[in-house]
Amino acid sequence: MLDNVTTIEELRQIAHRRVPTMFYDYMESGSWTEKTFRANCDDFQKISFRQRIAVDMSNRTTRTTMLGEPVAMPAAIAPTGLTGMQHADGEILAARAAAKFGIPFTLSTMSICSIEDVAEHSPDPFWFQLYVMKDHDFAKRLIARAKAAGCSALMLTLDLQILGQRHKDIKNGLSSPPKLTLKNILDMAMRPRWCMNMLQTPRRTFGNIVGHVDGVSDTSRLSAWVGEQFDLQLNWDDVERIRDWWGGKLILKGVLDAEDAAMAAKTGADALIVSNHGGRQLDGAESSIAMLSEIEAAVGKDIEVWMDGGIRSGQDILKAVALGAKGTLLGRSFLYGLGAGGEAGVTKALEILHKELDMTMALCGHRDIHKVSRDILHNCPF
Repeated sequence: MLDNVTTIEELRQIAHRRVPTMFYDYMESGSWTEKTFRANCDDFQKISFRQRIAVDMSNRTTRTTMLGEPVAMPAAIAPTGLTGMQHADGEILAARAAAKFGIPFTLSTMSICSIEDVAEHSPDPFWFQLYVMKDHDFAKRLIARAKAAGCSALMLTLDLQILGQRHKDIKNGLSSPPKLTLKNILDMAMRPRWCMNMLQTPRRTFGNIVGHVDGVSDTSRLSAWVGEQFDLQLNWDDVERIRDWWGGKLILKGVLDAEDAAMAAKTGADALIVSNHGGRQLDGAESSIAMLSEIEAAVGKDIEVWMDGGIRSGQDILKAVALGAKGTLLGRSFLYGLGAGGEAGVTKALEILHKELDMTMALCGHRDIHKVSRDILHNCPF
């Protein structure tokens, strides 16, 4: 069914039909009015390219590096919670697709498949994303597990000390596994493919947490524990402490202000990600792409600057690179593919993004992604 799919939007439409409402809404929503969620995509549309002609378009390459690791294009799979509820074993399938394609995969703390599960089934090392928790012993154990699994970088998320209110999740009664209410049963019954896949896997709750935290042996205590654990007192000293615990390559995610970027660059981290958490935290904040150039200009000489939020095409990746990003993070784009068709769907999403990136770069007059600059843009407002 995916053979004739040519856009990320088509994958989204298929995923909408195949994924239960509760989990589709969790993926495809923002906080409060969703203004920032929409702006992440809309602001990309405000940027135009300069079309160039009569230039040599042969022997093109989109290959580059992120954290010194070779990548097929300047992109990595972003950490996304509940990925394994978009499709059974979703984190494992996405990690496999990313490895085969040649880009990094990042596993969320709030994943369904555990660190160990993904390490066992993925052909390449992956990155691990960590939230700052009040329970320092649990955080240390997570970091130790990521080290033991061979994770090649730690991504520390800094913009979720308090959870932004997402109205759809509240109205849907979001839980993993889903509560067996009449509404949920009827909704899942309309998605037999999803149900059959989920029945064939034991992975239906948060694999990095349940069984690894004192007092959380099942899902009945999980939501309360999560609600209590995000650290309201997070500060830059905590970042340096976690950097020392990890001792490897460190990425800081959730930077949306040049002053914060300057602080991030002083921590000794290897990269920062310009991000507003997909529009899921502070509604009314600027889009990621709108802030990218300012932040890159402020700290790009001191730290590798990436961005995420709103990328729905290879053209969006190219625009981010033109504005200074050394890499991008793919969230919903890969999730649409996963929900639409599992591992094959993720592969399809990456193929679509790469083809759009490669062709657009050529039509803007470039053959090498390293040569792309702001010069390919026309009257860019950011």
